[in-house]
Amino acid sequence: MDFIQIFILAVVQGLTEFLPISSSAHLILVPHFFGWQDQGTAFDVAVHVGTLSAVLWYFRHELIPLYQDWQTSLVKRETVGDSMIVWGVLIGTIPVGLTGLFLNGMIHDLRSPIIIATTTIVFGLLLWYSDIHGSKHKSEHLLTMKHVIIIGIAQAIALIPGTSRSGVTITAALLLGYSRKGAARFSFLLSIPVIILAGGLETLNLVQSPEIINWSTLFFGIILSAISAYFCIVYFIRLLDKIGMQPFIIYRLVLGIVLLWLFI
Repeated sequence: MDFIQIFILAVVQGLTEFLPISSSAHLILVPHFFGWQDQGTAFDVAVHVGTLSAVLWYFRHELIPLYQDWQTSLVKRETVGDSMIVWGVLIGTIPVGLTGLFLNGMIHDLRSPIIIATTTIVFGLLLWYSDIHGSKHKSEHLLTMKHVIIIGIAQAIALIPGTSRSGVTITAALLLGYSRKGAARFSFLLSIPVIILAGGLETLNLVQSPEIINWSTLFFGIILSAISAYFCIVYFIRLLDKIGMQPFIIYRLVLGIVLLWLFI
């Protein structure tokens, strides 16, 4: 991989991991359009580490108080402060973890441009519907267990390429009455264990493969994806109330139509 390829793929991963436009779809499509060879498992692990570090840094002032509330809730056996957010992140990860564990091979077979085009359009329209019809009055601090389970199931659907993990979880949260910022913030927190699980699975595959590791490539991948992901989170949340979801919906529809036109 030359530096241009490293730069483009790392920045694409950093941006699309948190925007509702599907990172998996773009990491499949970008090499396809440029005629590049697959970037390999090691690079995928590196850019996941980068995006994980970005979301941890963004929530750095909130993670310790959240953990303390959760720890207190374990002792008292009742919801304390914002402990429900932590329980939501943990329980909301179970559906995607089980789905990835038992259906990983089947999901890998879905990495085709036609499927990506279809899911890009369909879930883009669902995002549009939720953004128009959701009441958008609740923050992430008002999470309920029922809503956590629904959002967690929605996240599992995002294993299908083109769906977008952030997109489908934000869609579900908007339909349940959460504000754009509340939906986005919980979606980003929900990404932490998912990225750890995905990175762990890819690391396991890396250990078992004969792939030669270029450490400088991985280093640049981590740094670039971390920087792009952090600024993506900051400005996405900051601009949500001003721009809404419409630019991302339009992008998804245009991308999906172009892909259908190219591959049918």
